[in-house]
Parts: sequence; C-alpha cells; structure tokens
Amino acid sequence: MSNPTRAFATIDRGTATTAVALIGWAGGRHRLLGATAGPVGVPESALLERVRRRAMAADPSLLESIGLEHPGCAADLPRLECATTMPPELAVVAATERVVKPLAALAATAGWHVRPVVIEGSEILKVATSLADRHVDAILAGASDPPGADERNLIAELGTLVAATTERRPDLVTVLAGGLASPGARTEQLFRPDRPGPTVLAPSPLDDGGEPLRALLDGLRGGRDDARRAIAAATASLARVLRRRVEVLEIGQSGGSRTVAAWQPGVETAVRTALVPRAALLPKPFTEADLDAVIGWLPVALDRLRLQDRLREMATAPWADAAGDGAIVRLASVRAAAARLLEATPAFDAMPAPDLVLVTGGAWLAGPATAAVLALADVARRPGARAVGMDHARVLAPIGTIEDEDERARLLADLRDDMLVPLGTIVLAAGLRGARAAGQLTVHGTGGPLDVDLVPGGVDLVDVPPGEHATVELRFREVVDIGVRARHIALVVTGGLGGLVVDLRDAPLRLPDRLEPRRELLASWQGAVWPGFDQ
Repeated sequence: MSNPTRAFATIDRGTATTAVALIGWAGGRHRLLGATAGPVGVPESALLERVRRRAMAADPSLLESIGLEHPGCAADLPRLECATTMPPELAVVAATERVVKPLAALAATAGWHVRPVVIEGSEILKVATSLADRHVDAILAGASDPPGADERNLIAELGTLVAATTERRPDLVTVLAGGLASPGARTEQLFRPDRPGPTVLAPSPLDDGGEPLRALLDGLRGGRDDARRAIAAATASLARVLRRRVEVLEIGQSGGSRTVAAWQPGVETAVRTALVPRAALLPKPFTEADLDAVIGWLPVALDRLRLQDRLREMATAPWADAAGDGAIVRLASVRAAAARLLEATPAFDAMPAPDLVLVTGGAWLAGPATAAVLALADVARRPGARAVGMDHARVLAPIGTIEDEDERARLLADLRDDMLVPLGTIVLAAGLRGARAAGQLTVHGTGGPLDVDLVPGGVDLVDVPPGEHATVELRFREVVDIGVRARHIALVVTGGLGGLVVDLRDAPLRLPDRLEPRRELLASWQGAVWPGFDQ
C-alpha cells in the first residue's frame, strides 16, 4: 500500500453478512469502484465478481485501465481484511456487589459478555461451578485498593477460588485488578509465575476513568484484524484527514461500538472507543425489556407475539424481510440498540461534541436516508449541530487494519468522498417552551433565502442537496441550548440525502407512556421524513 496499488479488495466479515468492495487507482487517486454485501457463507470471490461485473457495465474503460476487465480476476486481488467475532464470555468476580458492579460495567464496554460473580452471601460450590463453566473464556478478579472493610475477610477466599479454578482450567486467562494486583497483596502467593494458565496484572479501575483496564480487556478479546478495533484506528485517521471531531456508531448482529476521535492541531488525535455486546441489534439473551424497547419505537401497531416471531426471523436471516413492516421493525431495533449503546457509554458525552457522526452497519440501510437521520436524532439528543454520514460500503474497518497511520490517512484522504455518503445535518435545539412559534429559521442556499417558522416539539426538513453548503440563521424568542446558549445563531451546514433536519423536540426525548398516543406521535414524525410511509 505504500506505493499506489492498481486495484485491491476490502473484506469485512461480519457475524451475519460479509461486505466486499473494490478499490482502484484512477485519476491520480484511489477510488471506490463498487461494493456489495451478502449473507455469511456466500463465497467472497462471488461477491467480488458481482461488484466487478457491475462496475464493468457502468464504466468499461475505467475497469480496463485498472486491469479488471477479465471475469474472475477480482478474486486474485490483494486484500485488506477484518472480521467480527461473537463476543467471548468474561466472569467478573469480587468479594462484594459494590466492587463487582463497576468492574462488570467496564468489561461490558470492552466487547465481552459479562457474567458477574459475587462471593459475599453465595454458596462456594455455586461460585466455583460458575467460574469453571466451559462457556467462560477468561476471569477478571478484582478488589478495592486498598480492600474495603466489607472485603477484607473475603479476599483470601476470593483468591483461593480463582486460583483453584485456573488449576482445573489452565486455558483460562486470569486478570487481577485493583487490590489483587498490588505488590504484597494477600493473594500474591496464589498467583506465582509458575502456576498453570496466564495471569495478567491489570491497571487500577480508577486510573483515567478505567480506560487502561478497558483497553487491556479489549486486547485480550480479539486479534489485530478485529473489525471493531480496526474501526477505532480508522476513525482516528479520518478525524486527522477531515480535521474534525468524528464519532462512529456501529450496530451489528453481535454487538455495537462507539468511537470518538477528537482532532486538535499540533496534538495527537485523542480516541476513545467502547465495544458493547448488549448494543447488538438483537442482544443475547433477548429479554422482555428488550422487546418492550423495540415496541416503544414502533410507529405502527404489531401484535407482540407476531413481533417476537419477526425478530427471531431477523436474527436467523438478517438480510431477509427488509421491505414494508420489516424496514420499520429494523429501524425500531436500531433505535433500541443505539439507545443501549449510548446508555452504556455516558463518559463519552463529557468529550467535545462531534462535528460529524458516521453510522455503519446494514440495519441503518433499512429505510430512506431521512429515516436513518431521524433514527439517530431520536436517540442521540445532544444539543448542537452535526453532520451525519454513512460508511455505506463498510470499508472503514478494513482500512483500519493498515498498521501505518500515515498510510491509512492517505488512503482515507483519497476515498473519503466515495466511501462516506452524506445523509445531512441535524440541528438540535433544547430548552424551548410552549406550543407557539419559537422563532424563525432562514436558510441561505443556492436557491435563495428560505424562511421556516420554528415550532417547539416538531421536526422540520429543509432540502440541502449533497455537496452543497448553506448558511442557516436561527432566531429564537428566548435563549435556548444549541450547543451554546443563545437566541440568535448562524451556522454553516452541509447537505445530504436527508438534507437539513431541524429538531425542536425535547432533549432528552419525552414520549407518552401509553402505546397508542406514543405510536401516533412516532408516526407523525416518521411520516414527515419517510415518503410513502403508511401508518
């Protein structure tokens, strides 16, 4: 990749679908020639050939100049590859519930299915059986540093149980955190270097908000070509290329991830990432509360049992049943999953607000672009203005596997206009009161000034096409929160397939508790952004 390669392929192997893309060198830069996706199990060579044929039909001279005119040649191209694996299981054990709870919450954002285990008040045989379960892939054992009064009498028992478990199962990785990892800890003799199984001494959960421990657990979970880790690397490079603060929200079949990269001139790009299995489109186990969450986002009435069947079908064949009610169910599931992802990562909201939010994952493609923008606006309720885009070809993760950061940045600089579909810009204002007009919006675009009355509680769409920039003036009767507190503010926004979305609903969003009025309200918003939406 250091020298321009005439053509190569990217492969993103998900747990439900495989996405492939062809990239070629033309006109002095790398270009995205085409992309497609298919169910897991479809040969990648067949998917690549499908892309090659479509690109050949669209521009034969371009494909001939790159050397991709012959059938089957795409299968032999160099590749950038990544894969998403099912989350492994981590037993998080501590003496008391007080210590287990924050450790489990941290591990749940590092890509692990978490099994909390508390020593206090539990039967020893039950605890030992839980730790030794064949489904457990690693153990995180922790204690306060120094151990609290409620832990001290149980520390020795905790260490003995964990050490005995790994004697029986030397394949387990044991991570010791907090007081158990401190020099001179009471359990130090139980975890000698010559004991069976690897033992890792972890950073304190209190260091830097737990980020070093989270990063260590993430590193134990997957390999170098792990797709969700690669997304984090690519996001950092993209923020550097765009010179912006970038956030990527990924929703998949096995989990979700949230990555924020904040570019600052002259400073290394700060990156924070979290991988949350519970943010899967349909998490496992799928509880009644999860079903209620999907129902709560449905703008149409569906029988509960029938909806359960539809979700089971979606779990076994995610690529099927994507039209009609299927698209509506998918976007309701996306909202529920994204809400779980944001709820699991509250510390991210302390970082500066992103300039650009990217969504990735096939479920976001279920409806029109405006519906995807609304789905994001429904759950991400941070006041301000942000552009929204989509990694439609799923090339961000494969590019993130390139080890050299400068090389990643150069490739992203070439491909950014091809790989990122602009969905539009969300302007979200909070703190509006009353039902009467709150002010006026003026859009200064290529078609001349356009005035729109601002009404609290509503969503307004303004057509700003992809590639266009417009200056937006918002004049409110009272001071509102729009990232800053002001009555009059001017913004430069970028266009997209969904145009400009002016969101004057509550932040956080308040919806009726009763299902019928809730559906009517959701349907009114959906109808405004989804042409042909049938309530």
